[in-house]
Order: sequence, then structure tokens, then C-alpha cells
Amino acid sequence: MIVVDASVAVKWVVQEPDSAAAEALRFAGELIAPENWLVEAANALWKYVVRRQLSAPQAEQRLLELRAAPVIASAIDPDIHSALQLAIDLNHPIYDCLYLALAIRLGTHVVTADRRFAALSGRRADLDGRVRSLTL
Repeated sequence: MIVVDASVAVKWVVQEPDSAAAEALRFAGELIAPENWLVEAANALWKYVVRRQLSAPQAEQRLLELRAAPVIASAIDPDIHSALQLAIDLNHPIYDCLYLALAIRLGTHVVTADRRFAALSGRRADLDGRVRSLTL
């Protein structure tokens, strides 16, 4: 099982650098994410509309595609306290730390296209390999 974050999922529906790597990940095994992943992905689609890189109907279509993506949505409740502690300890947004807390609970890792998030693995020995870059 692999935890994927919204930065990876958006690459499934919007052509960006490393979209091919993101697409390959879709078939790498069972994918899971905190239930807020779709909200984060929708926010990214909104930003594309604001920057006039997508029309509103295009963003809506891509959101429908994401809703059908093979990602298991995991409830946030079991991980929210751990995520808060990670966010405080690492001085990093809780949104990302929810993915990390889920990965730790499941004994797996997160794949992200966010370089700042991927750098968290190097901050503590116990996080080594828990957050992996999509491109590495």
C-alpha cells in the first residue's frame, strides 16, 4: 500500500512535469490517502482556473476523473493527533503531515511531487524513507 498526496493525483488529470511518473504510480499497487486529498486536489484545480490554465468546465471534468481514481480515502480521525504532533515537531503544514501520519500508521510511505514535503524524510532518522519524491 502506498500513500499518495494531492500533488501526485493532480498530475493524473493535468499535464505537468512528471505526469508520466504519476501515471505509472497508479498501477504500482494499492493507493490510499487521507479523506481530504480530494479537497486539496480540487483546490489545485481551482488555482489552474484562476491562472487561466483551465476553464471551469475543464476543472470540473478533471475533478470527476479524480473522484474515479483508484485511491482509498482514509478517515482523518485516527491520524489527526499524530499529524498535529508531526506538524509541530517538523514545523510543516498539517495538511502534509496527515499523509505522513497515515503512512506511519500503515507502515508504508508517502509519494509526493512537493519537494519541500519530500525533504521531511531527512529531518529525523525515524522518518527516513517515509516521504518519497515522485521523481526519485
